[in-house]
Amino acid sequence: MSSVVRARRAVRETVSGLPPAFWWLWTSTLVNRLGAFVATFMALYLTLDRGYSATYAGLVAALHGLGGVISSLVAGVMTDRLGRRPTLLVAQVSTAVSVAALGFVRDPVAIASVAFLVGMASNASRPAVQAMMADIVRPEDRIRAFSLNYWAINLGFAISSMAAGFIAEYSYLAGFLIEALMTLVCAVVVFVKLPESKPVRSAEAARQEDSVRLGTVLRDGRFMGVVGLSFLIALIFQQASVGLPIAMGEAGFTPADYGLAVAVNGFLIVVLQIPVTRFIEHRDPGRLLVISSLLAGYGLGLTAFAGSLGAFALTVCVWTLAEIVNAPTQTGLVVRLSPVHGRGRYQGMYTMSWAVAALVAPLMSGLVIDRFGAEWLWATCAVVGTVAGLGYGLLMRRLPTEGEEGEGEKEAAGERTGAVRGAPEVSAS
Repeated sequence: MSSVVRARRAVRETVSGLPPAFWWLWTSTLVNRLGAFVATFMALYLTLDRGYSATYAGLVAALHGLGGVISSLVAGVMTDRLGRRPTLLVAQVSTAVSVAALGFVRDPVAIASVAFLVGMASNASRPAVQAMMADIVRPEDRIRAFSLNYWAINLGFAISSMAAGFIAEYSYLAGFLIEALMTLVCAVVVFVKLPESKPVRSAEAARQEDSVRLGTVLRDGRFMGVVGLSFLIALIFQQASVGLPIAMGEAGFTPADYGLAVAVNGFLIVVLQIPVTRFIEHRDPGRLLVISSLLAGYGLGLTAFAGSLGAFALTVCVWTLAEIVNAPTQTGLVVRLSPVHGRGRYQGMYTMSWAVAALVAPLMSGLVIDRFGAEWLWATCAVVGTVAGLGYGLLMRRLPTEGEEGEGEKEAAGERTGAVRGAPEVSAS
């Protein structure tokens, strides 16, 4: 009984103190990921159902990723210019329309073109979601909020991945239409329940916002250092979905074996994300990022020594722990380094680092495995993780402590309080 009471208290403390607007945004994220079928079965749809080659399926996947790279920057600018809510609505409605269209097109050029549009539309919501979350959640609660959102992403993805297989057996078109419908549900939630969270534009705020452009982000050496390190970390994590299945296949394991091994990742995130976040919430972010980088690199590096399904599952446990620690900590660092009136552009640049990694990782894994063998790929992951850990260690030395807020953050807090007086659901105070 005492353990049940402690568990209930832990859950209550984890979810308490966050504004209602955050939970509506969280709900939108969960619903969106519950319907994320297309990314799961796109390759199977193109090769098994439509009869196209694996090369063509890879091209479509690359175009989908390229769309995400482009929209990261465009959506970041929209988030700052138009606002968080309009950007979310445009992204989600566009995603619903393009995903539905993808289920009906048959010409290979048309499929590739629409897949590119789907990549653009589906990735465009991320800068807006992260900027809105930073707007409505108090600085001291952001790590917890980002962690809960990441938990929702993985819970939804785990459920949708299982459902995708059953839906695909019945009808691939049904999967496209269900995803389109659930994305429209997200748009309705945003339209009905989420007011604009962008800080009110005072004369000074307008001047600050107009002064933040993409060139400003690129000249911010400290932030671009974070973007570069984020790319390295993303490159490592991407190998779990591109390098690992190839290596396991060459070692004689079946696709079902790979599915079982990688399922450990989703299970551990759902089970451990919240308790681990409670443990790390008020700890030094620099140390956490260094540790998570090393765990990611050497977790994938240990794959070189795996010779059984159980051994592969153990390596998944190591890099999953890195993912659980890294995701909310790194997202919180990005918010901390972003000027309030340029959050959209900064979040867009950060999102782009992951999109670019999704493009580079398949090329990297294929080249290394074909020329040198899988062992060299895992050794490369260990080296990249070490470099990222050293980079975070050097970068975090030059950062102010979290309590030393910039004037822009303090000013924005005041603007938010004034802007939402009488609308407590979006207050960050």
